[in-house]
Amino acid sequence: MPAAGRMSYSRYRRNLANYVRRLRALPIGEQRALLAKLSPRELLMVDALFEAWAHDGQLPPCEEGWSVWLMLAGRGFGKTRAGAEWIYDIGWSRPVRIALVGANIDEARRIMIEGAAGLLSIAKRWKHRLKWEPSKSELTWPRGTVATLYSGDNPDGLRGPEHAFAWCDELAKWRHAQESWDNLQMGLRGGIRPRALITTTPRPMALLEQLRKQPWTVETGGKTKDNINLPRNFVDVMLQTYGGTRLGRQELDGELIADVEGALWTKAMIEKARVGQFCPERQAPSTIASAGNGPPPRPGEELSRIVVGVDPPAGTDGDECGIVVCGRDGGGTLHVLEDASVGGLSPEGWANRAAAAVARWGASLVVAEANNGGLMVKSVLDAAEVGVRVKLVHASRGKAARAEPVALRFERGRAKLAGDFPKLEAQMAGMTAGGGYQGPGRSPDRCDAMVWAMTELGETKSGLPRVVRL
Repeated sequence: MPAAGRMSYSRYRRNLANYVRRLRALPIGEQRALLAKLSPRELLMVDALFEAWAHDGQLPPCEEGWSVWLMLAGRGFGKTRAGAEWIYDIGWSRPVRIALVGANIDEARRIMIEGAAGLLSIAKRWKHRLKWEPSKSELTWPRGTVATLYSGDNPDGLRGPEHAFAWCDELAKWRHAQESWDNLQMGLRGGIRPRALITTTPRPMALLEQLRKQPWTVETGGKTKDNINLPRNFVDVMLQTYGGTRLGRQELDGELIADVEGALWTKAMIEKARVGQFCPERQAPSTIASAGNGPPPRPGEELSRIVVGVDPPAGTDGDECGIVVCGRDGGGTLHVLEDASVGGLSPEGWANRAAAAVARWGASLVVAEANNGGLMVKSVLDAAEVGVRVKLVHASRGKAARAEPVALRFERGRAKLAGDFPKLEAQMAGMTAGGGYQGPGRSPDRCDAMVWAMTELGETKSGLPRVVRL
C-alpha cells in the first residue's frame, strides 16, 4: 500500500490505482490476505478510489484529440459520480477555471456540489477540504482551481466567462439547451486543451444528435443495471416494468431513440418550426415581463389575434391542465407563444392560471374543452372580469384526428414555435397518425390545448373588425 507522506494528490492517486490493479490480478485468497493487512483508513481510501471499480463507460476516454465527452446512460448508471470524479481530479492538477452547468442553479448545487455523489462528498472521502461558497456559487480547491455554477435556464450567464473545463449535467433537461451550449463553447477557451463532459439521460433533441456526429466528440455510457451498487430488487422491478418499452430503452438503457413510428410531428419538423419569441408587452402593454421561453424576443412584431387554449384535467391526481397561448400574425402564420400548463391544482387554481395567461398576452378568446370542466373556466374568468369570451368546444373526434390538420400546418410552414417548449414538444412528438399516443404522461394535455387554440385561429382570419368599401 503506497504511503501518502508529502506526495502530491495526483501522484498518490495514480500509485494507489496501480496498487489496486495489481491487487485485482492476484488470486482471491491473496487479495483477501493483503486487504486484511490494511488499516481502516487505507481500506476507506481503496473504497474511495473510483478507478478501481468504475465501469468503462464512466472513465475518461483514452482516445486523443477529443474535446467533448458525451456520456449517455440510463438512470442510476453513475453519471453524476463519474462527472464529479473527473472534475475533482482536474481541480488538483493545476489552477484552472471550471464551469458546472445544471438544468438550473438549484439542481446544480443540490446534485453536482452537495449530492451524495457530488464534489463535496468525494472530497470528504479523501479527507480533503474544499471551500464552498453558496452565495457566490463557487467551489475552490486549495491550489486555486475555481468551479462556478451556471444554469441551462440562463444562457446569458455563460456569455462572458472563460473556462478551461466544463461539466454539463442532464443537458436534455436544459430549458435553453442550444443557446446555453453555444455560449459555453465560446467561453471554453482557457488553457491548452479545453474539454467538456456531458452527463445526461438521453432525450430526442437536435443538439444531442448534432454532438454525436462531431469528430471531436467521444461517446460512452451504459445501462441502469450495470451499476452494481443499486439494490438488486430495484433493478429487477424496473426491468420487469419498463424493459423493452420505449421509456425503458431511453431511461434504463440510455438509448437515444429516433422518432415514434407514424409521429404527426417529427423532430425535424419541430426544430424547423422554431422561431424567435414574441414579446407580451407588444401584445398587451399593461402586462408584466414575458413568461415564454426560447430565443430573444422580437419586439417589432405584433400579432393580429391571440387565443388561449385550455384542456382541463379530469381530476387533480395526475393529469395536467393544458394551457397554451397561440397567436396569428399578419401573414396568417400561427405561433405557439407560451406553454402555461399546470398540474395538481384545483379547478379554481388552473382556471386562474388561464386567466393570468389571458391578461399576460391580451388574448381575445379562451377556447376550452367542455368535456372536463370547461364551464369552470368560464365562471372563473367571468369572476376575474378579464373581459374576454370563453368558447366551449366538445371533443367529438379523437385527439390525433383533431391534431392532424394542425400538424399539416407545421409541415407546410404555416405554424411555428416561438421559443423552446420541451414538455409540449415531447407530447407533440408522441402523437401518432393511427390515433395512439407514445409521449410522456397519460394524456397529451398540452398538445391538445395547443390544437384547440390553433384550430380556432385557423378557422378565422382575424379578430379585428374591418370596413368594406362598396
